[in-house]
Parts: sequence; structure tokens; C-alpha cells
Amino acid sequence: MKWLFLLLLPGLVQAQSTSLKEQIQHYLSGRKGTYAVAYKNLETGDHVYINENDSFHAASTMKTPVMLEVYRQAYKGKFSVLDSIVVKNEFKSIVDGSPYSLVATDDSEPKLYEKVGQKRTIYDLMYEMIIYSSNLATNIIIDLVDARNVTKTLCKMGAKHTQVLRGVEDKKAFAQGLNNKVSAYDLALLFEKIAKGKAVSPEASQAMISILLDQKFNSVIPAKLPKSVKVAHKTGSIVSIMHDSGIVYLPDGRKYVLVLLSKNWQEPDREAAVETMATVSEMIYQSIQ
Repeated sequence: MKWLFLLLLPGLVQAQSTSLKEQIQHYLSGRKGTYAVAYKNLETGDHVYINENDSFHAASTMKTPVMLEVYRQAYKGKFSVLDSIVVKNEFKSIVDGSPYSLVATDDSEPKLYEKVGQKRTIYDLMYEMIIYSSNLATNIIIDLVDARNVTKTLCKMGAKHTQVLRGVEDKKAFAQGLNNKVSAYDLALLFEKIAKGKAVSPEASQAMISILLDQKFNSVIPAKLPKSVKVAHKTGSIVSIMHDSGIVYLPDGRKYVLVLLSKNWQEPDREAAVETMATVSEMIYQSIQ
């Protein structure tokens, strides 16, 4: 039945013996843009990698590694996630140290701007960074942990194609091509460690999963899956770029990691790109039923 479903998906005319990877590649070949896929079944080890080591602008997917670094430093005793810090809206460009601020109307979570000058817990800021993708919360947290430490931690985990250089809206850095970058393989590696309780500690891993399960942007990986399927994930989106990455939990207890990255499509085609990735997510889900 699962093969019949795959054969009926738009643009797929494949033999039953065709591998899942080949079916996904065939489907993507008819779509605008460049896509990367990293899927790993955590029960069987089965996987599909497509353009997995290609470099993509990270957009907000870098916020999961930032969260990881928060828990790593908390585990080392540098602070508690329940400590409070002042909400600020002034940051320094990595290019020349000049100050810049964020604009509430350009942020997916504008309410935090009303709290500038007040204190919030590190946990609350981290939570808003992930589930609402708050850029202001992200920059405050990055100032706390230092972007360079995020990259070092990822490198030690084996994520060799990912770098976190800076916070959000550092326009001078952007103009010089100093951007945060990720690969599908690296993000999948990170989420696998979180799923297996090996990211910092079992307790920290579970805390991160609990936050990721509350994600408010669900147009890609979860979009075409049954409501009984839970997804702990983080999206990322800027002009002509859309990503999603996370852990998929099936009702029977099985789970898998899935990362979907996209670029090189034109902004009017955003809905088509989202539809494409949601369909790939559905194909993978159906393949293991």
C-alpha cells in the first residue's frame, strides 16, 4: 500500500522496486530550486541522503545549535537556565563592532520588544527563540553564549559543514557574506544526538525535545502527517530559502530524524517550495508504514 501511495504522488511514475531515495530524487527533479534531504530511521538505521553536505544559509535553523550551547554551558555550571538577564535591543556587528538594533515589525515575535529593559529568564528567551523564532531573543542568547562557542561545540560533535558566526540582522556582516551556514547532514547529526539523549546529557536532551515539540510553525515536516504523529522541530526561512529540521515521533514509539533544506527558488514560488518539502516528508512517512 505504501508503494501505491508513492506512485500516486504528483510527478512520480516509478517501479515498485525503486528505492525511496530514487523516488524522492525523481520527484525533486521536477521542482524549482535546490533541495537537500537527510533522513535516518533511528530504529533500523535506514537512511536517505541527498545533497546532504551542501552548504545552505542557515536562516533560523541555527537556533537549535544555539539552544544546544545554552544547555552545554548550563551543564558546565556557567549559569542556570532559570537565571534572569536583561532584555536589550542593541548588538555589535561582527565586522567592526558598530551597534545595530532589531525592528519589531520584522520579527516573528514582536511582543518581546515591549520588555526591553526588563528581566526574563534564559529559559524563557530560549523558548521564544525556538517556538516563535524570536530574533531578538536569539541575539540576546547569542551574546550570552558567544557564537564561536556554538560552532566549536558542533565541530566536536562531528558537524563539519556548519558555522554560527553571528546573530540576526547584522547587515554589515551579511553584505560581506559572513553568514551562518548549515548542511542537512550536520543538522540530522545534531537531532539524532538529541533524540538519543546524547546531546549534553539525557536531561538536557529531553528538555530540548520538550521545547521543540511546541514549535508554532508547522507548514513543512508535520503538514501532511497525521495528527497522531508528533514532530520536535525547528524551521528556518528568509528570502528564497525555507528549511525544516527535527525528530518525528510515530504513535507506536518509533522515531526518525528528518532535515529538509531548500534554496534557489524565486520568492513567488515559496508556496510551491513548502508544498514540495511537505510532500517529501509525507513520502518518507508513508514509506515506513
